[in-house]
Amino acid sequence: MLEAVIWDFGGVLTSSPFEAFARFEREHGLPADIIRRTNASNHHENAWAKFERAEVDLETFDRLFAAESKALGAEVRGKDVLPLLSGDLRPEMVEALKRIKSRFRTGCITNNLPANAIGSASGRSLYIAEVMVLFDHVIESAKIGLRKPDPKIYRMMLEALGVDPENCVYLDDLGVNLKPAREMGMATIKVVNASQALAELEAATGLTLR
Repeated sequence: MLEAVIWDFGGVLTSSPFEAFARFEREHGLPADIIRRTNASNHHENAWAKFERAEVDLETFDRLFAAESKALGAEVRGKDVLPLLSGDLRPEMVEALKRIKSRFRTGCITNNLPANAIGSASGRSLYIAEVMVLFDHVIESAKIGLRKPDPKIYRMMLEALGVDPENCVYLDDLGVNLKPAREMGMATIKVVNASQALAELEAATGLTLR
């Protein structure tokens, strides 16, 4: 019996940064997917992982990311990647979250960056805060020093919500982050786009979300 829906944030409730990555690579004559390949290489201990766990500062992240990307074929400064992360809220997904909240427990597990890593975008923090209050519990990687796909972070959410994994649905745009949730017994939805995700969420919850 479904009791809770747990959400990723970026790429689920907001548009994917992958589009911005691709545009940046084209504009700067970089190899296709160099940013994503750098993020995925040694993904537990690379610069990105360390930054999302708040283990390194901005200057160290910038230097480490540049070295890692250079080893894969082209140097990209970490500081140049950070502004590409700010996606736009998907209003249809926020509406779905509101409807789901009226019937089920809700949680958000997000791999994020230390406060002010990207800089203060006026208004952005406000509209994100308006969404975050819709969750019963939020776990941010940079605040607890753990990040997905570490199984501990999913267990922390289950404990906070007081639910069993078999009674949860988890949404993420990255397969590597869905795997631990699925292995624990959660139903999972890989978010490719909003329409596809909403259709699968409607099937899982029995609610009309659009």
